Amino acid sequence: MNEGWDSVWALKDEFIQAIQDTAIMVGVASTVGIIFGGALGIWLYLSGDKQLFQNRGLNAVLNWIISFMRAFPFVILMIALMPVTRAIVGTSFGPLAASVALSLAAIFYFARLMEQNLNEVPRGVIEAAEAMGTPPRQIITKVLLNETRSGLVLSITMLVIAVLGESAAAGLIGGGGIGDLGIRYGHQRYMPEVMYAVLILLTAIVIVIQTTGNKLSKALNKR
Repeated sequence: MNEGWDSVWALKDEFIQAIQDTAIMVGVASTVGIIFGGALGIWLYLSGDKQLFQNRGLNAVLNWIISFMRAFPFVILMIALMPVTRAIVGTSFGPLAASVALSLAAIFYFARLMEQNLNEVPRGVIEAAEAMGTPPRQIITKVLLNETRSGLVLSITMLVIAVLGESAAAGLIGGGGIGDLGIRYGHQRYMPEVMYAVLILLTAIVIVIQTTGNKLSKALNKR
């Protein structure tokens, strides 16, 4: 047993590099997903029935695109995007390259979460703001986003954890990361102690992310 964990300690530099690669992938993809996915989700919500910019045709198209992209297997998406990835970052390998596919998946995942959060806002609150002559931009920022801030924190937490899980597949295109380390050493080189160490590390990271998100959401919940 001690010899097994000694081999894990011998790979400490590999673990540090894997953590850094994972941090890059999760950080980039989550940021892109929150910004562009959030905007897409707001657009989807506002074009819905009886909303500020009702447009049934546009709403149907956006709904279809988001549903289609969310159903697309991530591994296949990552491989299919390799030419695009190469054009954007100059290479199809490494954590930045993997971040392209992760970011695209994060955008459509978070867009749906954003829409669901906005649907929780009571219609009466929006109507009251409209009756007072509040401009659409302020309705979005000061009413919709303000009312959903607690739920959005939980949605962001879910997004980050989902991206962390999907980053494990980045090894297929040489993206590196914690999951890739576990596969290369724990599975392919028959070093179960490395796999256990990876599982413990990933579990600890998820617990920290979820706990932080829960506490922040509770602090922002004004209900």
